[in-house]
Amino acid sequence: MAVIVVGYVPKPEGEAALRLAAEEAKLRDASLVIVNSHRGGPGFDRDDAVESEAQLERVRSALEADKVEYEIRQLVRGLDPAEDLINVAAEVSADLIVIGLRRRSPVGKLILGSNAQRILLDAHCPVLAVKAAA
Repeated sequence: MAVIVVGYVPKPEGEAALRLAAEEAKLRDASLVIVNSHRGGPGFDRDDAVESEAQLERVRSALEADKVEYEIRQLVRGLDPAEDLINVAAEVSADLIVIGLRRRSPVGKLILGSNAQRILLDAHCPVLAVKAAA
């Protein structure tokens, strides 16, 4: 069975990526692996964990209603989200990675780096980049 890995954040770009990944999973008769990556540390406390779990519960409900086979991996291990996504995709031999994009200023890209760029360049499989609706 084909496997699609999707990077999910509870923002418009993450929701757009998840929607498209679910559609692709149905078309390809594939399963989804949803990766929700957090760096962790003092900026990610108990309240953040509870909120994140509630958001992922909504994802579970939507995918079960759509009858999409899925697995959710919530990762809090200090890695960049790009690194987590690439590692999971390699681990499950993903056929496709789906990521959401947001518009960033040139300075924002320079200071923060670009997870999307890293995924596009370093992934072992095709990457589908999705923009959130305007």
